Parts: sequence; structure tokens; C-alpha cells
Amino acid sequence: MAEQNKTQEAILNKLGITALNAMQEAAENAISSHDEVVLLSPTGTGKTLAFLLPIIAGLKPELEQVQVLILVPSRELAIQIEQVVREMGSGYKTNAVYGGVSGSKDKLELKHPPTILIGTPGRVADHIRRKNIAIQHIRTLVLDEYDKSLEVGFSNEMQEIIEALPRLEKKVLTSATQKVKIPAFVGIQNAKHLNFLKETELQLELKLVVSPTEDKLETLVSLLQHIGPKNGIVFCNYKDSIEQISDHLYKNRIDHVCFYGDLEQIDRERALVKFRNGTHRLLLATDLAARGIDIPALDFIVHYQLPPRPDEFVHRNGRTARMNTEGTAYVLKWEKEALPVFIKGAKEITLSRNKQALTKDWETLYVSGGRKDKISKGDIAGLFFKQGKLNKDELGMIELKQDCAFVSVPSSKAKELIQLLNNSRLKTKKVRISLLD
Repeated sequence: MAEQNKTQEAILNKLGITALNAMQEAAENAISSHDEVVLLSPTGTGKTLAFLLPIIAGLKPELEQVQVLILVPSRELAIQIEQVVREMGSGYKTNAVYGGVSGSKDKLELKHPPTILIGTPGRVADHIRRKNIAIQHIRTLVLDEYDKSLEVGFSNEMQEIIEALPRLEKKVLTSATQKVKIPAFVGIQNAKHLNFLKETELQLELKLVVSPTEDKLETLVSLLQHIGPKNGIVFCNYKDSIEQISDHLYKNRIDHVCFYGDLEQIDRERALVKFRNGTHRLLLATDLAARGIDIPALDFIVHYQLPPRPDEFVHRNGRTARMNTEGTAYVLKWEKEALPVFIKGAKEITLSRNKQALTKDWETLYVSGGRKDKISKGDIAGLFFKQGKLNKDELGMIELKQDCAFVSVPSSKAKELIQLLNNSRLKTKKVRISLLD
């Protein structure tokens, strides 16, 4: 137990976390002592770390086979969990598999089995059918955001996977809502239920903005200029609306980035990178961004198109006022439009006439080397400080991936840094440095 506590302390130090919150402590105790756990907690409360800590503590280091399978509803969530495991520095091999990436590439990586496998149900089921995954040593199954997986149509694949796992000993289910019934095929019989949905205090301010026009475009521009340079998401119901809104925002010099399901996977990943690191402070998105993606707490969200269901309204709002921080949700409605019955208590506001241009101050640079080249964040920071001659406050977030890295820098210095640093050597690799479009 003392050794386990020491390992956990080292992991938390690496993640920059001083202590677990109440939900995470309860989850750690429950998962360590129960075979079935259902964890309900709002978006942004740290569920990923809550289930990873006790699961990693129970792994067998001598067994070089898949021991844990984590099923998730989206590619973004798979990538996010993989990143968290790597940042924990547990020493266990971890892979994420999901659609939009070559299956042959997955097969090659799976020849050396990871201890922790993360994936979307469709891709995982396909690999099991093709016998690319050895399943006989999988003892732990996590269904993360299980309700969302069911909602997007993965029920058959989830059932197929569960029925294919012969030696499951532990099942952990997580969700940010309690409205979806756990299907019988999951085989939950005597679960320990942890419900933190009502205990998390949201300091959310709900404001109503009324538009004189049905398309609401000009009102949206006025609202964003009223809010000023803060971090937020504008939510739309349909991806077709995003192009029209995006064009209008650019015409009004409002910088932003778009995120929706039909974008290529690489474009979705890079959109989130640039949103996380402050290159773009505004994300224009469908409900794909309402949960299951790794972004910091936001100053505000805007319901540009009114959500059709109460759970979507809750999940969108959950992107701001997270973990007891303050935030604002703006409901934007046409003057002849009726509010859904589940939107209550929104106070109508009058917008200021601020015509401030919301342009970007940061750019993201792409570095063609990553973890597999033994490159660390410290190596990259050193390069930008020494050869790039940056001051400490001029180096933004560094995101390190397996084969590349992304670095945010002031827009005014981006071109100069490319000239200074392109084709520099990091460890044993000569890296290309370019602007991430």
C-alpha cells in the first residue's frame, strides 16, 4: 500500500495535481474494492483520472498483454485518454484505435500488445473479429461515457465485444448523465453506484439575448463583441450552419476555428490543439464538442441554435462553470422563437455597442518530432528559449505527440522563429518547424 501511494503521488506530481477531488477519491476506493462500479459525474470533473489511477495500480507489470480495454464513443475521447495515460508516466504501453485511421497501421502497432487498449466500439470489434487483439488476458473493461456510445449507435458492437471477453473480472461504467438505462448485455449485477451529478455546484450565469432577425447572425457578432476576447464555444445543431456562420464571423474580423463530425480527423485534432493553446479563443461547433473532448474550462458558451433536448443543454453548459469555476451561458433566440420548457431562469440582457475586432495574438508551430524520437517538452522549450531567443512569457503551450509536437508562440514572432529554428536538431533528429494552418 505504501508503494502504491508513492506511485500515485509521483503520477499526480507529473500531472501538476496537488490532491484528488472528492469524486476521484470515492471512485478510487470503489474501483479498488468492487468488481462493478457505475460512476456518474459532470463533464470536466476528472473522471478519466478517477478510473485510471486504481486500474493502473492493479496491473501486472510482468504480463505483456492487453489487460485493460477502455471503450469510448468518439475518436477525440480515445486520443484524450491515451494522452492522459502517457502523461501519467505509468510505464505501461498504451494504444488508441478508432475510425479515420488506417486499420493496417493499427494492426502493426498491435503486434506488440499494449497493456491498456482504448478505442471506439466499431474499431475494437473489427480488430477482435480479425484476431488482431489477444483478448484472453483482458480482466478490466471500462465503458467511458457509455450513454453516448449507446446514443451514437454502438450498442451492437458493445454487446459483441463484451460477449467476446471470457475472463472479465472488473467493469467500470462512467457517464455525465443518469437518464440512460444500462443495457442487460453489459451484465451489471451488483454495482457500486457513485452519483456526483447533484453534488457539483455549478456557478453558471444564464443570459438571454434576443435577435430581431431569424438568422441571428448580426446579433451573434454583436454578442461576441460585447463579450470581448475570452474563451468560449458557439454551439450549433447542424454542421451545415457552421460554414455560413463561419463566413460571417470572418467578414467581421472575429477569429475562430470550426469543429464538427464531417471534418477529417487530422483537422479535428488540430482544431482542438489550436483552441487549447489559445491560437483561437473561439470554437464554432456542433454538440460533438459538448462532451468527451479535452479542453480547459471556458469563460462562456453560446447556444446559437437552441438545443432540442434538455441533456444537450446541460452538457453544453457543462463546458463552462466547471469544477466550481464561474461561467456564462448565453441563449440566443429570435424574437418570435419560443424557448424550450427546460430553459429556465435566463435573464435578458442588452448588448453594448463595442465594435472590437477579435483577432488572434498567437500562432501554432508544428514540430516534426515527438515522443518516439525521445524528444521531451523540455527539449522543445530549450530550443525556443536558446536558439529562438524567446522570453518565458512568449512561449505558450507545448503539446507533445508520438510523432510531432505543437507549440504556441506570439503571432508577431512566428515567421522569425520558423527562419531561426527550421531544420534544427532535437536529440538525434533534425526537425522541420512550420506554421500550422
